[in-house]
Amino acid sequence: MLASSKLLRPCWKLSSTVRANYDDFDYAYKRGEDGFCQFVDRPSQFPIEATSIFLFPGQGAQFVGMGRNLLKYPGVKEMYETASSMLRTDLLKTCLEGPSDKLRNNIHCQPAIYVTSLAAVKKLQHECPKMIENCVAAAGYSVGLHLVRVRAEAMQKVCKQIPGGMLSVRTTHESQLNDCINAARNACPLDLKTLTVCHCQIAAFLAPDVRVVSGTNQALEFIEKHYEQFRLKSVKRLDVEGPYHTVNMEPAMKAMIRAFGKMEEPRNPKIPVLCNYDVKPYLFNINPHLAISAKSIIYWEQILHCLYSRPDTYPFPMTVEVGPGRQLGATLRMVNRKAFQRYRNVEV
Repeated sequence: MLASSKLLRPCWKLSSTVRANYDDFDYAYKRGEDGFCQFVDRPSQFPIEATSIFLFPGQGAQFVGMGRNLLKYPGVKEMYETASSMLRTDLLKTCLEGPSDKLRNNIHCQPAIYVTSLAAVKKLQHECPKMIENCVAAAGYSVGLHLVRVRAEAMQKVCKQIPGGMLSVRTTHESQLNDCINAARNACPLDLKTLTVCHCQIAAFLAPDVRVVSGTNQALEFIEKHYEQFRLKSVKRLDVEGPYHTVNMEPAMKAMIRAFGKMEEPRNPKIPVLCNYDVKPYLFNINPHLAISAKSIIYWEQILHCLYSRPDTYPFPMTVEVGPGRQLGATLRMVNRKAFQRYRNVEV
């Protein structure tokens, strides 16, 4: 998304790098079409209301004790054991007992959420097999876990070099978020050791009037202290330990590209992959887009518009949040209340 990561003192205008709202995207629902169907030729035997959308959470959703409600289902313990063997750590113990600081660490957090979310799918498969009987795995379990580990290790290295985090920010039409971010940048002293550091920027569009700002601890502390001056409604620190989805994460992107280069080329997906940093569907050459997302702004609100917006008479698919937390369901409710009426989550 950004032209270069080598900036002596980041001061670009957000308007030139951030899409402010969903009007910038070409949505099928604007033309009276079903947003979900714009990407997929659905077989006639599967009406919309009989299909399912799975939402998998990311970092910040983890909590000590997750996975406890999944252990009784067939295959779940084996999933954790396989992951523990690959990662050379007791992943299940970390999920169940923590401590929270350890679970927050990238090297533990990302694999823990990955395994717990797939274990939640196992639970769903046992309780509601019809909901996932038509799902086809795009990659093997161990392959996906390896990629998650590579990404986590690379991101953890960045976190050690650039201590930071993320803030959830609620705004109103009077808010001056861009001005607040620029002020936070200017408040950070220019350190000769961190000339290329992006002190803070918008990292994600979650829902209407809800943004995520990512950056160094000093910049985020400035926003937490002065947010009312810029008419921001509220700010909340997310349970993560790094400036994710900024140009600072370019090393993680490069690590994933190298990892993909050592793998056999994957088969093309049976349905398009809707990329979270440009809201475009891709049918082949998916790997580079998965890597680029590590350092890119995430347009989650716009993704939800693409999936759920449709004419008033059209039905909605069932939506299931599989994994720890209910944050994705909360964003769906803010974006599309009708779609949220067919939402459920799997307790982990």
